Amino acid sequence: MRIVVSAGGTGGHIYPALAIIDKLKKEYKDLEVLYIGTKSRMESEIVPKRGIPYEGIEIYGFSKNVLKDIKNVFLISNSYRKCIKLIKDFKPDLVLGFGGYVTYPVIKAAKKLKIKTFLHEQNSLVGKTNRYLSSGVDLVAVSFLSTIEQFKKAKKVVYTGNPCGGAALTTKEIKKSEIGFDDKKKLVIIVAGSLGSSTMNDKLKDFLRLSKKENYQILYITGNKYYEEFVKDTRFSSNVKILPYLDNLSGLMRNADLVITRAGASTISEILALSKPAIFVPSPYVANNHQYYNAKEIVDANAGIMIEEKDLNGEYLYKTVKDVLNDKEKYEIMKMNLKNLGKTDSSEIIAKEIREILHERY
Repeated sequence: MRIVVSAGGTGGHIYPALAIIDKLKKEYKDLEVLYIGTKSRMESEIVPKRGIPYEGIEIYGFSKNVLKDIKNVFLISNSYRKCIKLIKDFKPDLVLGFGGYVTYPVIKAAKKLKIKTFLHEQNSLVGKTNRYLSSGVDLVAVSFLSTIEQFKKAKKVVYTGNPCGGAALTTKEIKKSEIGFDDKKKLVIIVAGSLGSSTMNDKLKDFLRLSKKENYQILYITGNKYYEEFVKDTRFSSNVKILPYLDNLSGLMRNADLVITRAGASTISEILALSKPAIFVPSPYVANNHQYYNAKEIVDANAGIMIEEKDLNGEYLYKTVKDVLNDKEKYEIMKMNLKNLGKTDSSEIIAKEIREILHERY
């Protein structure tokens, strides 16, 4: 079987795509994959390192800069023509899009060539590209049940969950002691998405200072871009470790007691799968404020806590963390509700739907 996969921009789009590629490789020993992404964003580094054939196209999201947007109209047209050629040459059985503006010319080209198409939406609030493309594809899969109603023009919509959740359960476990912590003490992980966040970093040094006498341990992941500035001229207490990045974070998250994080779709799916209580600080800088709505899904189910960035400060977070870790009843209720919300068989559901799209038998 041959598939074309497209997703780009952030880990929230890329990692679900990679999870499905891994799943299909196990089911189809003859699977051939072509990944189409941007030339300059994170997928252009992550995907080729996995040994997956990669083609980059030059395309950008629309902004408020008129000249850049006019240029982008021509880039989209050129990208569409390049995708037509790539797909014609590769001859896929199916084209899968996992979000990000790069998927637009890929899915449009596939439809032009009458090839079966699939879209996956990771967020609670549907992205513009997926919303626009949804009426012409064969199947739309969603991570949140409430998202189905936003795809009123789609041919078929299925609630599958996010494949990153199931992947978190099978990834290699990392013990606290492997990164220099005490296995017997509670661990709080703070991470601001796959790219990090200068705003969160600026706000949370006070929290680290206030927590120095607490019995819990803190791993603070700054993001590669912000690490040097964050640790510059600062001494942290012995219960705090600062890292720029941690590969296989979900492996350590399995042994964490609390996660403080943005509300990206992949991170939420891992938290749900692992039933890890979390404090969400949604990024207000993302399209349509979609992280707020991701977090709201969890908070409304009494399965997590949300602090909007405008309300975030070290003292408030410090009090919130103590409240969560010290209130055993509240903590266990959050874990139980997370377990009820989680969907750990997303990859299996998506693989089944793909087989049905292709009219294959089990």
